[in-house]
Amino acid sequence: MFRNNYDNDSVTYSPTGRLFQVEYALEAIKQGSAAVGLVSKTHVVLVALKRNAEELGSYQKKIIKVDDHMGIALAGLAPDARVLSNYLRKQAMSSKMIFNRPLLTSKAVLSIADKAQENTQSYGSRPYGVGLLISGYDETGAHLYEFQPSGSVLEYFGAAIGARSQAARTYLERNLDTITESETVEQLIVHGLNALRDTLSQDVELTFKNTSVSVVGKDTDFTIYDDENVQQWLDKLDSVSNARNREEDDEDNANDDENNTAPAETEQLEDRMETDE
Repeated sequence: MFRNNYDNDSVTYSPTGRLFQVEYALEAIKQGSAAVGLVSKTHVVLVALKRNAEELGSYQKKIIKVDDHMGIALAGLAPDARVLSNYLRKQAMSSKMIFNRPLLTSKAVLSIADKAQENTQSYGSRPYGVGLLISGYDETGAHLYEFQPSGSVLEYFGAAIGARSQAARTYLERNLDTITESETVEQLIVHGLNALRDTLSQDVELTFKNTSVSVVGKDTDFTIYDDENVQQWLDKLDSVSNARNREEDDEDNANDDENNTAPAETEQLEDRMETDE
């Protein structure tokens, strides 16, 4: 059986029980630049890597404010993220107007999950090709959720989505205890930037132009830091390039040094042989 017999719409299952349209949407997330989220007892931090299509273009917006207590970071198709963020804004406004209270983060996440899941059971629509990290602080505390196009949502202590996000997840897993016990927002942001740094490709560094940071938490409204405002935390990193790439460069330099010294050693051996003769 060929895959394209079952991927013409999002309501047809393959013989193995798979929805290929949903899997394609998940692949779109993997092609987007990385976003990382971390949560402590009192605050939630989102950090994201912005991407520009070409040198003449501006950087794509990666973090969107929903309300004073909530925001999202995206990976994948930005237009789909804009639609979902607008829907969340309407839900937040309705909660304030009708119930006179902020929208709970859990209810907000479940509302877009239901909206996304409808697209997997309605003919003529497609799944949203974007993944979201939703951060929020409400009466129940600080929360971080990951949204997927299938309509699945999970709460995390730390999460990463986008290209090469597995490297960031590995960093978060190794430093989970330190992250959850972070006493200051600054420590949380530095951990987030370290995780984001591990997702960088070769010849790319974290700069204030391609990095976005957001903070929300106890006594702190959702705030986005862009451009020069990010530099204060980049200065606290030991390096702004990927450690894996640095190690590869060091190995290449070492190999070059060995290759350069080999001819000299050969010449010395030849001189010794001539002397002995």
